Amino acid sequence: MPSFNTPTFELTQSPSPATPITASATQVRHGLAASESILDPLPKLFQPLKIRNITFKNRLWVSPMCMYSAEDGFVNDFHFMHYGQFAVRGSGGIVIEATGVVPEGRITPNCLGLWKDEQIAGLRHIVDYAHKFGTTIGIQIGHAGRKSSTIPLSQYGKRPTLMAEDSEGGWSEDVYGPSAIAYDDKHWTPKEMTIEQIADVQQAFVDAAVRAEKAGFDFIELHGAHGYLIHQFYSPLSNQRTDKYGGSFENRIRFFVETARKVRQVWPAEKPLLVRVSASDCVEGGWDTEDTVELAKILHNEGVDFIDCSSAGNDPRQKVAYAPGYQVPYAAAVKAAVPGILVGAIGSIDNGRQANEILEQGKADVASAARKYLRDPSFVFEAAKDLGVFVKWNDQYERSRA
Repeated sequence: MPSFNTPTFELTQSPSPATPITASATQVRHGLAASESILDPLPKLFQPLKIRNITFKNRLWVSPMCMYSAEDGFVNDFHFMHYGQFAVRGSGGIVIEATGVVPEGRITPNCLGLWKDEQIAGLRHIVDYAHKFGTTIGIQIGHAGRKSSTIPLSQYGKRPTLMAEDSEGGWSEDVYGPSAIAYDDKHWTPKEMTIEQIADVQQAFVDAAVRAEKAGFDFIELHGAHGYLIHQFYSPLSNQRTDKYGGSFENRIRFFVETARKVRQVWPAEKPLLVRVSASDCVEGGWDTEDTVELAKILHNEGVDFIDCSSAGNDPRQKVAYAPGYQVPYAAAVKAAVPGILVGAIGSIDNGRQANEILEQGKADVASAARKYLRDPSFVFEAAKDLGVFVKWNDQYERSRA
């Protein structure tokens, strides 16, 4: 089990990185700022966002991205470096990657977990570090369902299937989902979950949320997208049950709604509860945007504050037209139809002007990026420059601004 030591050097910085500040005359003279004045109004991307009692200093967040770098679900030095770099550079919110609520709920044997108390300390170390730089940080908890026990991304294309064998840490006999339908012939065929298993998994989400609070996270996100267990339940393509968890729209969303309700009951009232959904299966006859709008209304009534709109991942027949901002219309549809709920937009968002335009046009409340942050951890600083906003850099890097 990894052990972590809290740095003794005081790193806390005020104002924190990416906070709009007044430029000095020298900085203006050297061309580092357009003027000594802070823009008024600020571009929406750099306006703070308060959700319940948690304030995000800007609206350019880091999406959860699986790193496939854990052992037995524990974070290690890689994760500390990976998430720490975004905190240092002023990201408005960081969402730690999909984290299994039970061992067999991981996507791969190398994914993070939060099924035992011993996993709390390492996550707490990352949270404390992010807070030193004024960065709000949360964790995405989930269960992979029929897409579990697979090989890490680095192994794709090197073997005929995606199935992780028991001999390499997989769990072929413990892959389950709403119905005994495999994603495709490269994945394990799941066992249909019993009512008792459904209750057990829901309790595992609750227990993981309690551990997330002990780790100090500012928010949690339920992973209900990309063909993982929650998505498998609400999509008619993967759920062919005939009991109260299958069939009608109301029955298929029951697992999601009940889980959100139970998590909200134990998650502190002052902290936000987020969900990520695939707003469309992108397959004829599958889950669609209209379904997502209705689901968002119900989840909002259950205390969900924010819905992060992605798409697809649940059926190999999916047709996705990749382009800059290709998933923004899903966020816009929910934003227009569900008053009160906050909405996140994702999907090939890779510059500040694009991100800000999405928010200024009222299509979403937050813009999140993934691959762009991997290419450029200083995306927030770059976005500020694009929009003419002079922001604080972290003390250690300030001299590199010139």
